[in-house]
Amino acid sequence: MENIINSFKQNYKGIILITLASLCTSFGQMFWKLSEGEISLHLIVGFVFYGIGAILMIVAFRFGAFSVIHPMLCLSYIFVIFIGVFIIGETINAFTVVGILFIMIGVVFIGGGDD
Repeated sequence: MENIINSFKQNYKGIILITLASLCTSFGQMFWKLSEGEISLHLIVGFVFYGIGAILMIVAFRFGAFSVIHPMLCLSYIFVIFIGVFIIGETINAFTVVGILFIMIGVVFIGGGDD
């Protein structure tokens, strides 16, 4: 447990930035979904969010171990599910909730993997 806490302390700036990057790319993909493949404001906004996410990702890699920071991009799977439910109005089932829990457990273990 001490290793996990120390790893988060060493990489916290990178973890925060990569979490924001995941959130931005998730919103970017949501706007692409809302554009329905047509050239529209949603499509452009999606590219803006995705670009911001890419920049945050590049900066995040400066503040943490690559093997810890990069796998945390999987947080976008969780963000996308919440965006789908709360913004787009999609539904989820028990298997999805279990999957979210597994992702969260994996993120904690990966985040604690840096010595």
